[in-house]
Formats: sequence, C-alpha cells, structure tokens
Amino acid sequence: MNLKRTHGVALGALVLAAAATAPAQAQQTLSWAHVYEASEPYHTCALRAAEEFAARTDNRYGIEVFPASTMGKEVDINEGLSLGTVDIIYTGQLFAGRSYGPIAIGGAPFMFRDFDHWNAYRKSELFGELAQGYEDATGNRVASLTYYGERHVTSNKPILQPEDMEGLKIRVPNAPLYTMFPRAVNANPTPIAFAEVYLALSQGVVDAQENPLPTIQAKRFFEVQSDINLTGHITDALLTIVGGPAREKIEDADEEILFELLQAAADRCTDEITTMEAELASWFEEQGVNVNEVDRGPFREATVALHNGPDATWDQATYDRLQAVGAE
Repeated sequence: MNLKRTHGVALGALVLAAAATAPAQAQQTLSWAHVYEASEPYHTCALRAAEEFAARTDNRYGIEVFPASTMGKEVDINEGLSLGTVDIIYTGQLFAGRSYGPIAIGGAPFMFRDFDHWNAYRKSELFGELAQGYEDATGNRVASLTYYGERHVTSNKPILQPEDMEGLKIRVPNAPLYTMFPRAVNANPTPIAFAEVYLALSQGVVDAQENPLPTIQAKRFFEVQSDINLTGHITDALLTIVGGPAREKIEDADEEILFELLQAAADRCTDEITTMEAELASWFEEQGVNVNEVDRGPFREATVALHNGPDATWDQATYDRLQAVGAE
C-alpha cells in the first residue's frame, strides 16, 4: 500500500504538470480528458497535438489535457461531452456504444482477424458511416480511431484453454459488451472503474483483469498478477471525440486544423503502441512475470458464437460488412 500511495503522489504531480499545456494567452481553452496514465502514448500524443493546435491557431485556442481519470471515470467524461463540461475525450468504442449501439462493434471480442483487419476497418467506409451515425445520435463528432492494443488476460495462474477461466472473477470495464468474452468461457465478469483496478487486484476483490501489454505495464498490474496470458481476445481501439458544444466554440477553419491534428495524433500513437507491443513480452519476463502463449482458436470459437446473439448492438449486415473489410 505504501507503494501505491507513493505512486499516487507522483501521479498527482504529473497530472498538475501535464494538465498545464494551454498557453496563458490562449483566447479559448478546450479540455481533453481521458483515463490513461500521463506516461502513456495516448497522453503524450495528446500533449503534442495540443501544442501544435495552439501554434497553428496563433494561440486563439489552447488545450489542457487531463489524464488518469482526473475529470471523471469513462462514463462521466462521455456524458460530459454533451453537457459541455469536457470538450475532447479518448474513449473505448463500447462506451460510445451506450449512445449509438452499432459503433461498439469495433470493440467486441474476436471481431477482427488481426491488426491488418483492424487497420483496414479504421480506414473503411463502414467506419465512416458508423462515426456519422454516432454524430447524428449525439451531436458529438468522432475525430479518429487510435490503436489500443490486443487485450490479454492477467491472472495468478496460467490460462491456456477456456476451461481455465471457468468461475474466474475477472475485472472488466463498465460497459456491457466487455462481459461477452468472459461469459463465453464461463468466467465471472466484474465491472470496476479503471482507476480502481490495481487496488481490486491487490486486495483479491477480483482474480484477474484484461488489457493490452502497454496498459499492463503503465498501470503496473504485473506487480499484483503473476501471469500474462496472450489471449488477444479484443483488438481494441480508442475513439477521439469532440463534443458538440465544443465545436460551437471553434471557427470552421480552426476546427479543420483540430481534426487534422487529432488524426495525426491517432496515427502517431498507433505506431508507438504497435512498437511497444512487439517489445513488452520479453520485458515482462525480465520482471519475473510468466508470459504464456495461448492457442486462441478455442477461445475464439466460444466467443464468435455470441457475436450476433442478444448482446449484439449491430445488425447482421453491419457485421458481414466488417468481416468483409480487408478480405479482398
């Protein structure tokens, strides 16, 4: 617990420093909120975009970036977009799917064959149509899609086959579709806010959690879990969304610059995350963590059977179009 308190104090200092990114002379300041650590590429790429936006608008606008849930949990910041209490957010597709169900399809388990399939999807007409549907439903505009990584299960025992997850109490984010994969393998999904996961693991409130390797490192989950099991059950991504009220404050020409920079930030961050994923397995092994290769076939088979069941927030036509993306 002393380690956690020390970590929290250090993080608080980082937050104060990292949030102060808007030049004092900026005529208008926008807020950009997310739940990830100040050390992660999502945050550092956001800071760079903020600096570039101020420079390219001659300081007519500044952006303050608030990491690590300092402006609320993920549900809170999604609600804040429409309320005007936050202007820009990173959010998981399944959280955005609370407002417009079809856009959640990109965050469902085993929805993509591999990274190339996901990358083709984010550049596809289908994704553009889903983003437009979300905007029509909410008034908020999707600016970009950033690779979050392949989500893997961490635990205190090896998980090599679906039977190893039976009855496992596993933390999942607080969005309904995140329970699809655990339920497919008879685990016990337990929604817990992201900022509370480390403590929940250390106190045994849950037995396991699931996230990409860069997040497992940044949130230091490896300190309280002995095994990383490479299930790769979700090829996940973050939407960058600009709120409708925020867009009303920005001149059209400046808004065009903002969206250009948000796309560039997504591309930059995607490259950084893919590089980290390629290197981190060996790093974890050096820390004494067991990194277990997994035959994903049985996990995929169990989960795909649920894709178009009662939990689906998309129709069959959308599903078939996504599966056809990049398959030519």
